[in-house]
Amino acid sequence: MLLGRATPEATAHFASRHGGRKKTGFFRETPQRWTVSSLGLGTYLGEKSAEADESYIDAVMAALTGGINVIDTSLNYRNQRSERAIGQAIIRLIQAPKQLDRDEFTVCTKAGYLVRNAVPEVLRPEDVVGGMHSMAPSFLEDQLERSRHNLGLETIDVFYLHNPETQFGFVTPDEFYSRLRHAFGFLEQAVAAGKIQSYGAATWEGFRKPHALSLPRMESVAREIAGADHHFRFIQLPYNLAMPEAYSSRHETLNGASCSVLDAARELGITAVASASILQAKLARDLPPEMDTALPGLAGDAQRAIQFSRSAPGITTSLVGMGRRAHVEENLGVGAVPPLTVEQYQALFRTIA
Repeated sequence: MLLGRATPEATAHFASRHGGRKKTGFFRETPQRWTVSSLGLGTYLGEKSAEADESYIDAVMAALTGGINVIDTSLNYRNQRSERAIGQAIIRLIQAPKQLDRDEFTVCTKAGYLVRNAVPEVLRPEDVVGGMHSMAPSFLEDQLERSRHNLGLETIDVFYLHNPETQFGFVTPDEFYSRLRHAFGFLEQAVAAGKIQSYGAATWEGFRKPHALSLPRMESVAREIAGADHHFRFIQLPYNLAMPEAYSSRHETLNGASCSVLDAARELGITAVASASILQAKLARDLPPEMDTALPGLAGDAQRAIQFSRSAPGITTSLVGMGRRAHVEENLGVGAVPPLTVEQYQALFRTIA
């Protein structure tokens, strides 16, 4: 396995090597002081084929050499093939002279769903809900080891619980947070063992809908386990023109006041990552004509949709599924245009609300 992990110094060096994009605000700093690109590469979709694998390898290499240093995946994406393609791309780049250093980029993966041919024998029936999801520490330990092997990495930078809100349909809230406490306890141990740097929750509905996950309560669980220096430092949730709840909905409660999940994350020192920035290409075409004026300087609706997502106050990185080099090169065009200011974003949001 490759040694190394994302570091403040190396990620800052990565940004400096892409100085043109650095000047336009393409890079941001996380609370860990990692300098990360505001556009990240996702690996969810695609055929389970050798051709798709090679295309993903090429796309990841294009991303990491072109200025993107956030790579997102999951053990269940394309039945482990996405993780393995990322691992192959990293090896090829690391072995090439003067191409890339392991410490310059962040790799994020997830566990939670049962994956065909990757279900550990130690998993008990009572630890599985709906025949498909688990947060049991023994399960997470097994999945983490598989991901480290697939990616070829000694340390994974961010390890997410994948859609933990899935459990809510099967267990009570008290039981859910008890299970979360055991999961977080294991993940803190994995940090101490050097197998991950941070952990978080990657969600679909959990942080968008009222009465689902509570980010402050989840953070308090981590704080109870590991104190103020806990490593629950990332959340991922959909944020795009069609799904703006992370910014618009004020259903979180922090310090007695209502706020959005993005506000809560900022106050708690948690990095918010947007998924589905172009909603699986549904927002890559046929946007209203007024978006051309509201989001100027961009080539096409895909870039405008990405610009909307990455400009949201509180969003650090917006993920886009990119399984081909051409997708990477096209989407990197947003790096030539600064994101909207807070004032510009608020004005835009009022016009489309």
